[in-house]
Amino acid sequence: MYELYYTKFGHAYVGDAKELLKSLDEGSVVLLITSPPFALQRKKEYGNKDQDEYVDWLLEYGHHVFRVLKDTGSFVLDLGGAYRKGRPVRSLYNYRVLIRMCDECGFNLAEEFFWHNPAKLPSPIEWVNKRKIRVKDSVNTVWWFSKTDFPKADVKKVLAPYSDRMKKLLKDPGAFYKPKKRPSGHDISKEFGSSTNGGAIPPNLLQFPNTDSNSQYLRMCKELSAKKHPARFPVKLPEFFIDFLTDEGDLVVDIFAGSNTTGEVAEMKMRRWMACDLDRDYIAASALRFFEYPLNDKQRKIFAHLSEGTNIPVDLSNIKRQRELFAQQGAAPDRHSAALHGGR
Repeated sequence: MYELYYTKFGHAYVGDAKELLKSLDEGSVVLLITSPPFALQRKKEYGNKDQDEYVDWLLEYGHHVFRVLKDTGSFVLDLGGAYRKGRPVRSLYNYRVLIRMCDECGFNLAEEFFWHNPAKLPSPIEWVNKRKIRVKDSVNTVWWFSKTDFPKADVKKVLAPYSDRMKKLLKDPGAFYKPKKRPSGHDISKEFGSSTNGGAIPPNLLQFPNTDSNSQYLRMCKELSAKKHPARFPVKLPEFFIDFLTDEGDLVVDIFAGSNTTGEVAEMKMRRWMACDLDRDYIAASALRFFEYPLNDKQRKIFAHLSEGTNIPVDLSNIKRQRELFAQQGAAPDRHSAALHGGR
């Protein structure tokens, strides 16, 4: 494993993430969020495992993750659904992962989330498109694991905007709602008033379309003939959990980073971050998320070095995009202060 580049807040590595996890101090990570290669029937270029061996493979990482998490830390795992090979019945691999992570690694299931991607194409082709005996699969399971009953979490940081109807109700409850007891006996007559929470509490169904077809990352990949990752998750997915479960300065880690969406969001949110992937081409292309656009000659030379040069880490802290969040006060952490030792 070796470091390929670093930014003001983060570090990107190439290699087996188990080596990165072994190099981290016990209890040093506030949030580990990742989306590993799924246990699909078809082999993908990013190296997904067969369903039969997938759970054992992922559990190896789970033990390491448990060690490096703070007692108040969280492990968020995004897993896509799959069918059994040659059969129109669902694989249970993602639920086996859930149960074994709790039973064998020691995690608690803090809460289950479901990511609905309304833009997902109909699949699998055999059962949905051809025979038309199943509907399209458009929901991923997202397991929120914790080491203790009370991990760091603050719903106030992920409140959703009130609907227009809710705003009217809060402004004048009597005109829109006549309180009475629910069938359960619950009395909600005192729950409406002139005060508000600042927004609606979000549900555990997260609806984020994954329609990233013309992003700056993709435009730069095309311009530089870079190897773009084919299975990117949307910015809003890691953004939700980073906002919900961390504060500025906390350490966020992604062990199957791919195009490093997690690192990009963590950088914007002023969280320290680490990202790791086996494929150097993917990590090299992920650096484009921190480039200015349009590309200049300096950036082109830096990308060429990342793609083909030595394994000496490249400093990207001076060429990242300037965003409003970066204008806030806050000293950059020392690049050696992220609890790394050995294994680099």
